[in-house]
Amino acid sequence: MARYLNKNFVTNFFIILVTFGLDRITKLYVISENEKSLSAELFESKYLNIFLIWNEGVAFGLLSFNESFGYNLVTIIIAIVIIVLIVMSLNAKKLKRLALLCVIGGALGNFYDRVVFNAVPDFIDFHVGEFHWFIFNIADIFITVGILLLLIVDIFFKKQNYATN
Repeated sequence: MARYLNKNFVTNFFIILVTFGLDRITKLYVISENEKSLSAELFESKYLNIFLIWNEGVAFGLLSFNESFGYNLVTIIIAIVIIVLIVMSLNAKKLKRLALLCVIGGALGNFYDRVVFNAVPDFIDFHVGEFHWFIFNIADIFITVGILLLLIVDIFFKKQNYATN
């Protein structure tokens, strides 16, 4: 255990903390502005809206449940996945570790909301004309970037030092 408590631990913890912190700050700001204006629509432009919704599902509102058993089961599964990702990050190196830390930080942000609010506040709404992408938050951005980086590392750098050393 002591081998993990070195300068890498501090750096890793800092990356997770910054990711989690940026997510919390933006969510708290949007929730606060929503309460002040009494409107879910906080900002509107040609391609971007800031529109608060409460997501009770997982990614993009999938696996939404009306009963608490299903919601609690999904929340427990998410907690287990976060623990597995933390263990994986302890053994990962360089870019792969960074990717896992981004996913962990984002997942912890959304997990916190699931536990505290029983839903995740999503508010970034990109659109072109009438086509709207799924509404998401900063944690979702870090999770997505982390997963994309994991794919890039595994596809293009698997045999190089970027992924394994």
